[in-house]
Amino acid sequence: MSHGFTIGIERHKGRLHLNLRAYGKLTHEDYTQMTPLLEAALAGVPEQSVDVFMDITAFEGWELRAAWDDLKLGLAHGRQFRKIALLGSAGWQSLAATVGNWFVGGEVKYFESRSEACAWLAL
Repeated sequence: MSHGFTIGIERHKGRLHLNLRAYGKLTHEDYTQMTPLLEAALAGVPEQSVDVFMDITAFEGWELRAAWDDLKLGLAHGRQFRKIALLGSAGWQSLAATVGNWFVGGEVKYFESRSEACAWLAL
């Protein structure tokens, strides 16, 4: 079964916008490939100046080591995020937004509507 990330990075009006999609069950190797790309994009970005749209509708979870990788990434860069919109389709995914708020300086919010997620990020 396929798994991994797709990453889109753009700058708009002084903010960094990340468009991410996680799918399948993520592995440590997925983070090994993705983390340097994200860290390069986030290098030198001031606190709370990054907005993220993350599509997790096809996300099935993490292998144990990948969950640890995700936590480390959040702890290292959490203060740089202004808003993270999680687009999901399963009840357990809404819990990810709650847990994410513990590790991120900005807000993390769960949505089941793409248009509502994008509207919230634009505020």
